[in-house]
Amino acid sequence: MSVNNGTGDTGYGNIRLDRTGQAEAFDAIGDRYDEAFPHKDGQLAAGEWMIGLLPRGARVLDLGCGTGLPTARQLTGAGLRVTGLDLSAGMVRLARSYVPGASFHQADIADLRTGGPLDLGRFDAVTAFFSLLMLPRAEIPLALGTIHRLLSPGGLFALSMVEADVDDFSIPFLRSTIRVTGYLRDDLRGVIEAARFEIVGESSYTYAPASSDIPPEEQIFLRCRRGG
Repeated sequence: MSVNNGTGDTGYGNIRLDRTGQAEAFDAIGDRYDEAFPHKDGQLAAGEWMIGLLPRGARVLDLGCGTGLPTARQLTGAGLRVTGLDLSAGMVRLARSYVPGASFHQADIADLRTGGPLDLGRFDAVTAFFSLLMLPRAEIPLALGTIHRLLSPGGLFALSMVEADVDDFSIPFLRSTIRVTGYLRDDLRGVIEAARFEIVGESSYTYAPASSDIPPEEQIFLRCRRGG
């Protein structure tokens, strides 16, 4: 079995993609996601960082766009051309209704890999807010390789993860069950830098969701540029 070192996305052939129950959980959650997580200061701040650096009309890919709130709406409102991607058909339907000025696709990030079924072209920026945590660790370097390839040279990349040392771990979430992955802070930075991204900024938030069945979490936001 070949080992991917985070510099490309050619290793998908060695991995069995398992999304069992992930999309169905978010289909069932629907609008309750935004109700449980009403304050998204980290996402909004990362969006403002992008808006301040990108020209109007720049292309942005929002991976794991969810309902389109707040990121797709924020970036579209600033004159950027946003394409959203989410595995959940229910989330995509909500996003299309909430942010009609953006384009949304029901698809997996693996669909964007080299030779994959979905070709969206190149982007000036990519966001991945709490979407990479839905992948097992073995897939995250491959997803980062795909993001690197999709970005124009020097392109912007903003992501967030929950700080936790877990890999494809099942948790109860808004009366559903999902599987999540996390890293400790220094380990996350290492994974991102190994994928040839320069980390230019970092922030963290201790977040207590409004829903009582979700414990408080430490959210890490990284602002990056595509390296060579």
